[in-house]
Amino acid sequence: MQVDKPWTQWTDEERRRAKYDCNVKNVLTSSLNMDEFFCVSQCKSVKEMWEVLEVTQEGTNDVKRARMHALIQVYKLFKMQQRESIADVQKTFTHIVNHLINLGKEFEKKELNIKVLKCLDRSWQLKVTNISETRDLSTLTTTTLFGKLREHEIEMQRPNELESNEKKVRNIALKTSTKK
Repeated sequence: MQVDKPWTQWTDEERRRAKYDCNVKNVLTSSLNMDEFFCVSQCKSVKEMWEVLEVTQEGTNDVKRARMHALIQVYKLFKMQQRESIADVQKTFTHIVNHLINLGKEFEKKELNIKVLKCLDRSWQLKVTNISETRDLSTLTTTTLFGKLREHEIEMQRPNELESNEKKVRNIALKTSTKK
């Protein structure tokens, strides 16, 4: 708040606003790290401080737009990596989508679900077909979809674990020889 007359000539309303402005400045500056504090230390009003912090933290509209375009490209090219678990896919996918949502991009459930199903590798093709045919992708949440995929991943790993346990048991047999 910028008032050109001396403090003694301020109205009660101006004093009240100045007091709020001062309190907000204190709260705001106490929550900043040193670099952020130095960026706003010369600001005269809370509004000016907020605008400086907004540009510092989020960037200008051009920066936001460039960041969104880069993330959209990452989203479009997103694929499951070889030997990557569904939990890792979910973590990466959610990270990308959350950043896009924070930048103002909106998604429908169906769009996200289709993207998840298309990003999986060939070993998942039967499950992808099954989910696509039996589930309504416009009402299914991505969390539920990833849950179904995790469940299938566990089921796919179980026979491998049984085979490895059988191999361990078979390898224990010892040969004997008889001497006369």
